[in-house]
Amino acid sequence: MTPATRQEVLSLYRRVFRIAKNWQSASGQTEETMREKEYIRNEARTLFRKNRNVTDPKLIKQCIEECEARIEIGLHYNIPYPRPIHLPPMGLAHRQGRALRHQEKLRKISKPIYLKSHDEVS
Repeated sequence: MTPATRQEVLSLYRRVFRIAKNWQSASGQTEETMREKEYIRNEARTLFRKNRNVTDPKLIKQCIEECEARIEIGLHYNIPYPRPIHLPPMGLAHRQGRALRHQEKLRKISKPIYLKSHDEVS
């Protein structure tokens, strides 16, 4: 990892924790705010530790983009949790064969960047 990339990652890490420190839930309830703050901190720790040993520059760039997207979406919608997506059900193809593989590939491609690591951690 280059020093510039390291600084960018550390800056994102600090930014997430600053956001968690100043976070206010949409409802304004104290217990919900505390729960959401704790979720933000735990999610950040888990994902940053999981990706600590990543050395591929493309993968590092993808992780940085995911982090930035999750920050922006969280701040915009005032929810710390990833926004759900609605993909078509897998019932369109048979249980085996080319159509199923093609549909699985399309579902994987259509998943937004901010949800790439969410399924792995949660």
